[in-house]
Amino acid sequence: MSRKPKKGYFVRGQFVAEGSELDLQLKAESKGAEGTSRTDQKRESEALQALGEALLELRADRLERLALPDKLAEALAELRRITDFEGRRRQLQFVGKLMRRLEDETVAQIRQALDEQRAGPAHEVALLHEAEQWRTALLDDEAALGRWLERFPATDAQQLRALVRQARKDRAPEKPGQAPRHGRAYREIFQLLRTQLNQHEDEDEQPHGDDA
Repeated sequence: MSRKPKKGYFVRGQFVAEGSELDLQLKAESKGAEGTSRTDQKRESEALQALGEALLELRADRLERLALPDKLAEALAELRRITDFEGRRRQLQFVGKLMRRLEDETVAQIRQALDEQRAGPAHEVALLHEAEQWRTALLDDEAALGRWLERFPATDAQQLRALVRQARKDRAPEKPGQAPRHGRAYREIFQLLRTQLNQHEDEDEQPHGDDA
C-alpha cells in the first residue's frame, strides 16, 4: 500500500514538508526579507511562547471556550504535568512553536481571555471595598439606609433595618475607652450588602428590551 505523499515544495533541490522546522524557518526568513528584522522575529516568538505558558493560568471553562487546536491543547496538558526543569523547557519551546502557527484572531482571543480573568480579582476587591463603605455609612448615618434602598429596592428592608439596629447596639463599648465591638449582625450586614451588589451587577449585564 503506497503512502500518501507529504505536502511541501522543493528549495534548491531539497524537499521541504509543510509545517516542518525548515518550512517555518524559511517562512520566517521570507518575512524578514520583507522588512521584519531578526530581532523583531525573536521578540515576537518569545512573546508567543510566554503567552502559551500563560494559558496554564486559565480556568478550564475559559480554556475550553477558546477551542484551541488539539495538538496545542495536548501540549499544554503535557507541560502542566512536567516538573523536570529541562523537560519543561523543551516542552515550552514546543508550545511556543505551536503558538506561532495560530491565526492572529485566535491569539487575540487568548489575550482577551487572560485579560478578563486577571481583571476578576481586582473587580472583586473593588466590590468588597464598596460593601465595606456602605456598611460604615449605614451604621454612622441615619440617611444612608434610605439611599441604599432607593438604589437597591430589592433589598429586604426590614431585615437590613434590624441588622443595623443590632450592629449599633453590639458595637457600643461596655466601658469608656474600650474599642467598639463587632458582633454577628455586623458580619451579616456585609454579606447582605455584598449579595445585593453582586445581583445588581448581574442584572446590569443582562440585555433588556430591544437589546435582548
